[in-house]
Amino acid sequence: MLKQKKSNANNQGFALVELLIGVAVFLVIAVAVYDAYTSIFSIIFTSRAKIDAIDLVNEELEIVRNMPYSEVGIVGGIPSGVLLHVQSLVRDANQFTVTTTVRNIDDPFDGTLGGTPNDTSPADYKLVEIDIDCAGCRHFTPIAVTTRVSPKNLETASTNGALFIKVFDANGNPIQDANVHVQNNQVNPPIVVDDVTNAAGMLQIVDTPPGNVAYEITVTKAGYSTDKTYASTVGNQNPSNPHATVVLQQVTQVSFSIDKVSSLAINSETITCGAVPGVNFHLIGSKTIGSNPAVYKYDQNLVTNGAAFLSLSSLEWDSYSFTNTDPVYDLVGINPLSPVSLIPNSVQTLALIVAPKNPDTLLVTVKDGGGGLPVSGVDVTLSMLGMTSITNTTGQGFLAQTDWSGGGGQASSTDLTKYFSSDGNIETQNPNGDATLKRVFGDYVSSGVLTSSSFDTGGASNFQKIQWLPVDQPVGAGVPNVRIQIATNNDGATWNFTGPDGTVSTYYTVANQNIDSSHIGDRYMRYKMFLDTVATSSTPRISDVSFTFTSQCTPPGQVSFSGLSSGTYNLHFSKTGYASADMTVSVTNPWQSQSVTLLSN
Repeated sequence: MLKQKKSNANNQGFALVELLIGVAVFLVIAVAVYDAYTSIFSIIFTSRAKIDAIDLVNEELEIVRNMPYSEVGIVGGIPSGVLLHVQSLVRDANQFTVTTTVRNIDDPFDGTLGGTPNDTSPADYKLVEIDIDCAGCRHFTPIAVTTRVSPKNLETASTNGALFIKVFDANGNPIQDANVHVQNNQVNPPIVVDDVTNAAGMLQIVDTPPGNVAYEITVTKAGYSTDKTYASTVGNQNPSNPHATVVLQQVTQVSFSIDKVSSLAINSETITCGAVPGVNFHLIGSKTIGSNPAVYKYDQNLVTNGAAFLSLSSLEWDSYSFTNTDPVYDLVGINPLSPVSLIPNSVQTLALIVAPKNPDTLLVTVKDGGGGLPVSGVDVTLSMLGMTSITNTTGQGFLAQTDWSGGGGQASSTDLTKYFSSDGNIETQNPNGDATLKRVFGDYVSSGVLTSSSFDTGGASNFQKIQWLPVDQPVGAGVPNVRIQIATNNDGATWNFTGPDGTVSTYYTVANQNIDSSHIGDRYMRYKMFLDTVATSSTPRISDVSFTFTSQCTPPGQVSFSGLSSGTYNLHFSKTGYASADMTVSVTNPWQSQSVTLLSN
């Protein structure tokens, strides 16, 4: 009887397992069937939306083809016509966005406006572009078609001009597909043109009605800064880039510069790294949009938040300066130095070092005359008749190597004329101390590599920028002809050389470039210098390699003097290797800053 019960229990166990397996198999099959079913319907819906879009394109093209030539244009645009620039049309419950662009084309066959020969009737034909998009359609690929429309009649001399708009980036490279908004409110109805630049960064608006300071232009692109023309107003009486003027049968060309936006991450803290929330300061860029008096493109009063932090995004590349405006705290250091150079498509971290007001404070910044970098170890003596002089020393701001003539074999940079190793293709004696490619039988070798000794920053550091001189290298050597990689660590032994993106496959090829954030927190640093040339008669030459950093919260190249009263003070600057300097400064405000440049001996 016991065996019978045990057998039944085992059979019940197997039945449960079989049931679970069956359910699992059924679910797998059911999910697969459901996925296949939904995929088929998705493909059907996508195909249907594409067919509707193609039909819509054909409809719009037929409308254009059956129009009189004079009506082929955009309502309120250039050329003017009856077509709408943007329409929202529904087909089979799908909502499509139809964007129509019409451009006058100056065909070079009969000359161009302002060219040789001069085409006084530059609007030779019209180019119509129709773009179809469906934001609510899954997996829909936008469709774009173009067609030409030509006039039947002979050309007559134009009573208009032309407006050419050039858009380039911070390096002078053309920007394609930049959005250009042009508006003329001096006519009724107003002229409005929304178009994009071509591969050469140019938008040519041919046959534009004349107008004096009439055309308001704004250039934008997703992820980029904005540039535009400005009207003369009470706050900007002399705009640097006024609204454009178009003259009869002449070409007006205006240029705009945009590039990828950047960010500033600003912390307010004490000299011992304690967070100080709610610090007020003034931030101003160097770019102006007006003159006499100067009107700056960026000019803001700001304050850090309750976490002693402020993130500024969508900033244009520029040089930004900081001024203290806080009623409670004084600015006793800025890391990195003010002004801060913000390059396109970058994130720059910055620390405002503050201290309680006491009552007048003077912030002194000392820079190197060669590269403008902060100078550490400078004794700054403040004196005034009837007072005891005060001497403070600037924080260590940068380390540099200007001489490699001592040769290789040195692991630590105790002798700044030596380095760690090279591949034998680097010359350091011609001229003496500079690094160049080696010459063999009168010809320069194609490449060479030199690895520096290790630099000790004295503690956990935040590496900022890498710099070298000369910045300009021989064109004949090719581009890039100077490349540098950086390695840092905390043990003085593990050296993994990387570039600006933190990988071994990239190199720093531009002087004064931001050092990758992966090095933050390390103490020891080495650089590896690669020199290259494409011509045996030319070589790059390096006379100076340096890098900026901060250790803990000591502002580089800066000292502050607090507890001052109003009056005129003497400042004396001294450091071995530099010419001494003297200057006077008049303290007239509760907080002010003074900058000085030292020249090496």
